[in-house]
Amino acid sequence: MRHSTTAAKVLALSTAALLGCTGLASASPAASLGGWHQTGKTGVANSVSGEGITTLRRPGSAPETVYRNGTTIPQPLKDEGWGHVGDPDSQRGYVFDVYQNTVANPPVNKMYLVTAPSGETTEFVHPLQADEPPVNANAYAAVSPDGQWLVSGALGDATEMYVSPTPFLNPRAPRTAGDLPLAARIHLDHTIRSAQGCDFVSPTRLLCATSDSNNDLYPTSYQLLQVDLPRPLAGRDTRAHVKELGQLPLVSTCAGAFTPEGVDYDAPTGTLRVEVVPPSPCNTVTDVYSFKRG
Repeated sequence: MRHSTTAAKVLALSTAALLGCTGLASASPAASLGGWHQTGKTGVANSVSGEGITTLRRPGSAPETVYRNGTTIPQPLKDEGWGHVGDPDSQRGYVFDVYQNTVANPPVNKMYLVTAPSGETTEFVHPLQADEPPVNANAYAAVSPDGQWLVSGALGDATEMYVSPTPFLNPRAPRTAGDLPLAARIHLDHTIRSAQGCDFVSPTRLLCATSDSNNDLYPTSYQLLQVDLPRPLAGRDTRAHVKELGQLPLVSTCAGAFTPEGVDYDAPTGTLRVEVVPPSPCNTVTDVYSFKRG
């Protein structure tokens, strides 16, 4: 079923003020990743975080930090089969969420849920193309700084990112619930694996966090990757250069596998934030690392 409804009935926005947890000073040496220097670390309850993060700025309102987790998925969406939410993005007061179908095996579609500044939500269901990955098909959303293009991608080994017109912000996109078309692809010159979150930091650059625990693709595991475009997106296929900036902070008193997740860049403050879920049993809290350039 495809529909529009109010966010009060369909979508819950989780903000830092609702979490009941406070920022914690990082006890580890500050990380420096390709010119991005760690400026802080915050602990956020994993009951509402650990799948994605974005800064929501609505006219006349204070900025909100929106987190995503399986518990934030409204029941009506779960009933439709949308059982996994990825890393969201926001632009001009809109929130763009990405959902994976956890009922169909293999999945045949993916869904973008758009929440307007008014709180109204609209579903855009994209049927997977023949060459789109049928598994883990919607890991993150990143909206270009001009608001015109929505970039998404899959987990696993990927050599492409997918570009669609941004609903409500690009006149080429539908304005009512329905199919969100694929406008173009970004062809990567280096494979990326398990990119859990991405965000634009300029019109021609994205930063992505991976949960890749291997070092066969890059010198380190759990990479922060830089994806450089030759020019701003224009709705046509393009190529991009991928560069590893280094390993994301992996700090915990628990031993085991870490899971980097959401990425958020807040342009007005110049702050980059990356979620890292520590190993069990420390994974009751998501570590959110903050970075700035220079």
